Amino acid sequence: MEMIRAGFLEALRLLFALDPAVMEVVRLSLLVSGAATFLSLLLGIPLGSVLALSDFPGRKLLFSLVNTGMGLPPVVVGLIVSVLLWRSGPLGFIHLLYTPSAMVIAQVAIAFPIVAGLTAAALGALPPQLKLQLEALGADRFQVVLLLLREARLPLLAAVMAGFGGVISEVGASMMVGGNILGQTRVLTTATVMETSKGNFEAAIALGLILLLLSFSVNLALTLIQQKKRI
Repeated sequence: MEMIRAGFLEALRLLFALDPAVMEVVRLSLLVSGAATFLSLLLGIPLGSVLALSDFPGRKLLFSLVNTGMGLPPVVVGLIVSVLLWRSGPLGFIHLLYTPSAMVIAQVAIAFPIVAGLTAAALGALPPQLKLQLEALGADRFQVVLLLLREARLPLLAAVMAGFGGVISEVGASMMVGGNILGQTRVLTTATVMETSKGNFEAAIALGLILLLLSFSVNLALTLIQQKKRI
């Protein structure tokens, strides 16, 4: 209990003192995970819409791949991205390994299937006759998709929260492709692991509490938006 209390007090001290090293880690955590979530939405929502609203050869196989990707272990993602970006790998010439960009790529691979799968589920839960009614009113295919996405906007906010939650708390892939380099690729999760491995449990608990506070704040904001739109 004493260690937990000390970690809590250390977290408060770091936050109120605006410790530069901690603020940099928080900034990079938000930057990487925010960019990954945004890109996952750009990729996942269109794919989820196609899976839910279209019928084409290979749809079931693609659906299965997306569902599998929703539970893909982050360390496997980190391994694949590391191999691709390694200096002797197929994409080694772009020199992205151990950079924030590599971390974004890995986190997109983690969050993208989550967003696509939840988008497909949200659209699939809508009444089937709604799509027919929109088409009967003269809406073209693009308009139909937009209107259905608007109708499913509350579940889609859940997809945003799930995608962000999946990457802000991820550590394996970020450690593998980012390298946990101070001032360059160190984020809250990798810093927490590092402090724990060094036996600095008070610092690790403090970083963990800051991560929880950050995740809670973002999800609280999204939840308030979701509940406000429900009313």
